[in-house]
Amino acid sequence: MSRNAESTAFRSALEVIRAVEPRVADAIGAELADQRESLKLIASENYASPATLLTMGNWFSDKYAEGTVGRRFYAGCQNVDTVEALAAEHARELFGATHAYVQPHSGIDANLVAFWAILADRVESPALRKAQARHVNDLTEADWFALRRELGDQRMLGMSLDAGGHLTHGFRPNISGKMFDQRSYGTDPSTGLIDYDRVAEAAREFRPLILVAGYSAYPRKVNFRIMREIADSVGATFMVDMAHFAGLVAGKVFTGDFDPVPHAHIVTTTTHKSLRGPRGGMVLCGPELADQVDRGCPMVLGGPLPHVMAAKAVALAEARRPDFADYAQRIVDNAQALADGLLRRGATLVTGGTDNHLVLIDVSGYGLTGRQAEQALLDSGIVTNRNAVPQDPNGAWYTSGIRIGTPALTTRGLGATEMDATAELIHTVLSQTTAGTGPDGAASKAKYVLDPAVAEQVGKQAADLLAPFPLYPTVDLA
Repeated sequence: MSRNAESTAFRSALEVIRAVEPRVADAIGAELADQRESLKLIASENYASPATLLTMGNWFSDKYAEGTVGRRFYAGCQNVDTVEALAAEHARELFGATHAYVQPHSGIDANLVAFWAILADRVESPALRKAQARHVNDLTEADWFALRRELGDQRMLGMSLDAGGHLTHGFRPNISGKMFDQRSYGTDPSTGLIDYDRVAEAAREFRPLILVAGYSAYPRKVNFRIMREIADSVGATFMVDMAHFAGLVAGKVFTGDFDPVPHAHIVTTTTHKSLRGPRGGMVLCGPELADQVDRGCPMVLGGPLPHVMAAKAVALAEARRPDFADYAQRIVDNAQALADGLLRRGATLVTGGTDNHLVLIDVSGYGLTGRQAEQALLDSGIVTNRNAVPQDPNGAWYTSGIRIGTPALTTRGLGATEMDATAELIHTVLSQTTAGTGPDGAASKAKYVLDPAVAEQVGKQAADLLAPFPLYPTVDLA
């Protein structure tokens, strides 16, 4: 698409929106400006292509399409069938999967589909059939109690939150914690790495129905062959949540033992993050679970979002191009360059480095909590998010860590030289920030002190660093 065509498309869209609600049009324009000016290091964020973004704004948004391709509960879904089939085809070819289900609205939805598919495949009970027939949000505590009683407290074993796992892997605040009796495996306290022998020991003791691998803040590869062997040894279904690193799998950076698709019974993912598509989810599986997965709507999902499925088809088509593999490798190269730059400046990194797209800084070495560090960096034009570290003394709210990632900056074209400069900016902010005190003079986990001049100077340096790498250079809203 030409520069003029993309600019015209987005400008025209904003003009139409502005005629109805100008404040929304202004907010959209402001968001583009903010993203262009920020050094975005949130590991779970990226920049979708103009083609992907434009695909979401169309008449598919008006269409109900419960069911699956060729088996809809609504008439007139032939065009939805086309885009859903294309998205699934691209997903199968991209990941080498037998079956792909592209309807989930998010990664959490994809995990819910996987959980219920596994339960339905393994267990039949009146309570389960009742749960399948209703939306999970409509189930009462009594329903959950009856389901758990009939299913015999089905068990899930997944990575602990402080080791880098995710809430949807069985933790009580999430619905997965209501569905399953959950236990966690952690990491080696001395290295921060997964100890597969300890995972195997936990599996033998706990006997889970589902063994979950995958992470949101673990900066290393996972050996999925070993994890599958552990699952097989106790008769568990092996599920992998690759939401964070799907782009590295698609780009063939993770292969062999580190590619989850050949080893897992079922794989879930988001379609944004390192995959660089629209916000949404997806499930990959073999034929033995395909029928159950395809019942995701109406089992736990509402009506599919055809406009987003169309955008998934576009983004997955982009990921099948040869240049995506180069992009995926540069994500990892940049993460390692960023980690090396931080280590040289004295920062403490969980596991001492990275094999993937993210780096986890233990900011306690700077005398800060994650919350203080996150806000000080934001004041300086660097967007990150706080994250727990293994055995975190500050818990999941204040935390002791900062998670940073390279997918977004890699999309903009930044390389190893810019990663080293970014490490310098991060170190400057953290080393110049001190913990603040509360009204009573006691140490605060939230308040901090940073000279505004330092924040302003770092912000200017960040802007200068980004200047040669404009975001959406083909889009001019002026």
